[in-house]
Amino acid sequence: MAGAPDNGGADDSATLKPRPGPGPWFSVSPLLLWLSLFVIVPTLLLVVASFCDRSGIGQIVFDFNTDNYARAFQAPYPEIFGRSIWFAFLTTVICLILGYPVGYFIGRSPEKMRNILMMLVMIPFWTSFLIRTYSWISILSEQGLLNGFLLWAQVISEPLEMLYTPGAVILGLVYNYLPFMILPIYGSAEKLDNALVEAAYDLGAGPVRAFSNVIIPLTKPGIVAGVMLVFIPSLGMFAISGLMGGGSQQMIGDVIYKQFSGANNPPFGAALGTLLLLIFAIGLWFSKRKEA
Repeated sequence: MAGAPDNGGADDSATLKPRPGPGPWFSVSPLLLWLSLFVIVPTLLLVVASFCDRSGIGQIVFDFNTDNYARAFQAPYPEIFGRSIWFAFLTTVICLILGYPVGYFIGRSPEKMRNILMMLVMIPFWTSFLIRTYSWISILSEQGLLNGFLLWAQVISEPLEMLYTPGAVILGLVYNYLPFMILPIYGSAEKLDNALVEAAYDLGAGPVRAFSNVIIPLTKPGIVAGVMLVFIPSLGMFAISGLMGGGSQQMIGDVIYKQFSGANNPPFGAALGTLLLLIFAIGLWFSKRKEA
């Protein structure tokens, strides 16, 4: 009929509506799969194994109890945990003291110079971790380069005992984890707005006050990230304390490694690892609370 409205166009437009695309979960599904397979599932297996026993040949026996945790709170393990936390804390503080000026300087440098300086920071990572550690052993030993130079310069009359000491372990940790402090601080300093610093000077703030009230708060995300990137891995490190500490400066990472290898006691190693994860979680919770 001539007077009937034509709804064909409306129907066509309705049929041509774009279909909704994949939701946000689809885009992050590879990451979730990766985390599930290589983080969540292994962690759950570690926690389950920590409540088990072992057989005479070191196999896991699913006889659930808390004996492994009770043993973890007996000597000498609390002392080893305390030493590990102390070494990790000192390493983090030293890396922050050394790394903040370097990261800030690189972040505020011209772009061409910035790339060169970042390459210099990353050069140690081009060599093997063991090679870098053994290099420090050759430097710090009684017949090493440092003692040889000090004897030649007549600064000392006999070789110093620098290797296999707490200082040697902390030096090795600082050397290997210092770039992890520099990089996030560099990222925050690179994004720092110079106008805010200049405004602080215009309002009468001196260099110290501008640094503490403006620069430090603006680069705080890099500081927090650097602290976590240094503290967490240095707390669980075992190779450096074993090589540069000579076995006398055991950290909890050494004990966990030995339980899974030499001692052939995976359930007890899993209990120690679970307690270490708990310390990590407490550290993360504390850092988030400080940010808030």
